[in-house]
Amino acid sequence: MIKLKTYEAPVSIPAQAVEVTKAPAPKRRRRRGRRPSPRPVVRATGFRADIQGLRAVAVVLVVGYHAGIGAIGGGYVGVDIFFVISGFLITGLLFRELETTGRISLSRFYSRRMTRLLPASTVVVLGTLAAAWHWMPPLSLRAIAEDALSSATYSLNYRLAIQNTDYLGALREPSPLQHFWSLAVEEQFYLVWPLLLIVFSLAWARRGKPSIAAAVTSLVLLSGVSLALCIWQSTRNLPWAYFGIHTRAWELGVGALIALGGHGLARLGKSFAATLTWAGLAGIAVAALLYTDNTVFPGYAALLPVAAAGLVIAGGCAHPSWGAQRLLGLKPMQELGRLSYSWYLWHWPVLIIAPYVLGHQPNVLTRLGLMVATLVPASMSLAAVENQIRFHRVFRVRPSLGLALGFSLTAGAVIITLVAQVMPLPVVKGVRTATVTSTVLESRTVSANQLVRLVRTSAAATKLPSNLEPSLTASESDFPNDGNCIAESEVRSISYNIGAGCEKRGFAAGTTQVVLFGDSHAQHWYDALNVVAQARHWRLVVYTKAGCTPAQAEFMKGDSRTPYAECEQWRADALRRIRKLRPEMVVMSTIQRSDNPLGAPGDPETAWANAWLSTAKKLKRSGAVPVIIQDTPVPKDNVPECLSGHPARIRLCNLKPADALSVTRQRAIRSMAKRNGVRVVETTPWFCTATVCPAIIGNTVVYRDKSHITATYSTLLGGLLGKSLAG
Repeated sequence: MIKLKTYEAPVSIPAQAVEVTKAPAPKRRRRRGRRPSPRPVVRATGFRADIQGLRAVAVVLVVGYHAGIGAIGGGYVGVDIFFVISGFLITGLLFRELETTGRISLSRFYSRRMTRLLPASTVVVLGTLAAAWHWMPPLSLRAIAEDALSSATYSLNYRLAIQNTDYLGALREPSPLQHFWSLAVEEQFYLVWPLLLIVFSLAWARRGKPSIAAAVTSLVLLSGVSLALCIWQSTRNLPWAYFGIHTRAWELGVGALIALGGHGLARLGKSFAATLTWAGLAGIAVAALLYTDNTVFPGYAALLPVAAAGLVIAGGCAHPSWGAQRLLGLKPMQELGRLSYSWYLWHWPVLIIAPYVLGHQPNVLTRLGLMVATLVPASMSLAAVENQIRFHRVFRVRPSLGLALGFSLTAGAVIITLVAQVMPLPVVKGVRTATVTSTVLESRTVSANQLVRLVRTSAAATKLPSNLEPSLTASESDFPNDGNCIAESEVRSISYNIGAGCEKRGFAAGTTQVVLFGDSHAQHWYDALNVVAQARHWRLVVYTKAGCTPAQAEFMKGDSRTPYAECEQWRADALRRIRKLRPEMVVMSTIQRSDNPLGAPGDPETAWANAWLSTAKKLKRSGAVPVIIQDTPVPKDNVPECLSGHPARIRLCNLKPADALSVTRQRAIRSMAKRNGVRVVETTPWFCTATVCPAIIGNTVVYRDKSHITATYSTLLGGLLGKSLAG
């Protein structure tokens, strides 16, 4: 599997879905002795060249960021710029209609949105699905079809949020349709906002005129609540903060507030207005250049790009001669702005699928070339699909036909994606192998040397065995059989583990208690340890938590870049419970982190060895024997997907020990354990030779994703683990 640099909680740009058509300025008669009234900001068919250029800025930032241009590490702020633009334009159109007609035609509004968005997006969804079926690994197709369904129904943002909070499902590769999350946010806004605007403005209408004050007051309150939720959730559950409409609505609300204040902004002094626009562009540049993947985003950090985009739009309401429109109005900026929606739709699928077509990870220059090349299908899509439909007279005259077209396109895409989900996957069966892992490892008398020989033989294999255990389609869901004892990241105490019955695993009637303690890399040893527990009549107590190491160390919580306080609390609670239970042994493991524990001096290896020692001492005081299982190799890429894509070249999916293991960390842990009487189980020979860690050992798939081992292989290692624990 070939990796593409992405934001962990995946980053994509939002579609700019608002139609802006350049219309000729109406001729006005000028009366003598009277100054002409200011031009209204919100016009039914108005055109703002500065906004068109601002679209170009946003799309260039995000496309460049996705292409891997290091200088714009914060290019993802383009999403915020687009949200502000959408809030401004949509609210302006809706409120102008309210002012002139006293009502909003919902059928006309939704018809315009459907004919603007759905034809082009449907082509991209179905085209991407077909390209993925042809070029991407077969095992990835089911998930991509599910993404296509969510994209067609504009609910992908919540699918992504759920996947990233479900720890066992958070390790999939980026989807070629991942960027549709932002379209989903905007469509959810478009669905609700016209209704709210009617309620807000007409509920307190005077003499039939909509109340701007009521609309502004209500919008300020809603945006304030959304901003508060955004800041609060960004430090607690980043995927939901990043993808949720409830945490992004305030960004669209900022644009809406500018639209409602458009008449007043039109009266700004020209010099002051020009200063605002240039200050806004400068703010966008600062965010794009200084923000990185380590920035807690959206949260407080989103205030800068949102405010900056707002300044550009607000200052432009006064049409200053020397404002940022001088730059934004240049022809290249206008052309890119015109193509921004189409370019947005096409750029991400090309980036994700290209490595599978090329057979290797493209470098930055190649990715930039691909991004320039996607302007071709973007232009074709704009001319042949978008403009042909959205400007067709029949849809403008008869909104019901636009609605019918939109619903038909959605229904058709849903049917096709549902069919794709139930179609048999094109997975090659492979060749029959005489080496059956279970016959070698299931014997209680198995020796480590037997497994070493099997690993060495497996490293030379070239073709996918047809008698895989588990099968490729089953391997991705070959989770530990512990009854889902792993607590999610938000859990702060072991009450979850206790409530799930995780103190009563293994041999239920056993009197000897053994604790399995750690994160998901401890959990994937459950099946091996359960083999030992059944043989020796042990009762297993399982205290595992997503991303939480048992070593006494403070560290960051995933991509939130905030301390993982929930882990600190959960670990302390687990240690208190262990002291009360007084088990005979505590078996621990964890994924090896590359960064230092927070506040720990010295090199990472020493710091983490000391963190392990601190936990081991606490366990010794409770009377338990602490045992550390050295971490397993970490593939970094989804192994079953890779095998499904290369059934005749499975060596491409093997791991290199230098990449998959931290030898220096293991050495430091081994040295610490030897000095302090802590047991260590060395697992590397069970997975690797000196030069390779096979993806398949015998006929068993070793890894279920890009981090964890399968429950099947874990079970087969039970005999060797039992011998190591007896030592």
